[in-house]
Amino acid sequence: MGKKKNDDEKKVRELEDLPGVGAATAEKLREAGYYDIMAVAVASPAELAEATGIGEGTAAKIIRAAREYADVGKFESGAEILERRKNIKKLTTGSKNLDSLLGGGLETQAITEFYGEFGSGKTQIMHQLAVNVTLPEERGGLNGHAVIIDTENTFRPERIQQMAEALGLDPVETLKKIHVARAYNSNHQMLLVEKAKELAQEVPVRLLVVDSLTAHFRAEYVGRGNLAARQQQLNRHMHDLLRFADLFNAVIAVTNQVAARPDIMFGNPLQPIGGNIVAHTATFRISLRKGPHGKRIARLVDSPHLPEGETIFVITEEGIRDA
Repeated sequence: MGKKKNDDEKKVRELEDLPGVGAATAEKLREAGYYDIMAVAVASPAELAEATGIGEGTAAKIIRAAREYADVGKFESGAEILERRKNIKKLTTGSKNLDSLLGGGLETQAITEFYGEFGSGKTQIMHQLAVNVTLPEERGGLNGHAVIIDTENTFRPERIQQMAEALGLDPVETLKKIHVARAYNSNHQMLLVEKAKELAQEVPVRLLVVDSLTAHFRAEYVGRGNLAARQQQLNRHMHDLLRFADLFNAVIAVTNQVAARPDIMFGNPLQPIGGNIVAHTATFRISLRKGPHGKRIARLVDSPHLPEGETIFVITEEGIRDA
């Protein structure tokens, strides 16, 4: 009996191999962004039913089967997790100082948030990351493509050309590996993450940028009466981004705005938008501010394993560099 179960587990490779999932249901699942068994296994029945139009009871059965085959819910030893983390890659920012602050660069399978005032360098870093991800791994890249969800019309292909040429890359070929979509509202922004999953089936997307994360949510959900709804949607969006990072071993880099908090009596009254939802879901949080003589100061505010610290970098015509 045990051998038969093991044989069955080895046979499961595609969604169609799950009990109760035929070609039509599998197509609905893929259209909704559930491309593999693990994505189905970590979904909720209500979420799966809403996304595909199948009944919640059917969705629950499919999820149970997916969890069995994906071994979801089992405990792992620390040694096993350490071994699995060897798959995590690092993406360079272009500045050794900034890379060092992040323990070697931006991690795959994680969300790195950069927040600060206007002109602090957030969008410049996103442009640089989009160029750097196309580099081979020995140069600090991930030999992949970038997806940019642009919420404030800040993407400039001319800036990509400058940065690519500074690295000795063909600017046209680099631009071909950067896929940009303008998000016109928060719902559209969330939908574009699903579209990015579709694109990642065709090309190796190793970086997903959201610039900026909270602009639409902040504009659309105004007042305390809408705060709970805003946070709920933002929470869903952040977890969609994390799921993308896990599925495709990709870096997620987001920018965030700041707002004055008059209730803060000590310290910096400018705090990032999104409250605890963003604070708890972002893996790494970096505060950016302007320094003297055109320098930028980056502070690592939160990380699962790295100490807090500060470093200095500059933004030149060539891109993000050490001061």
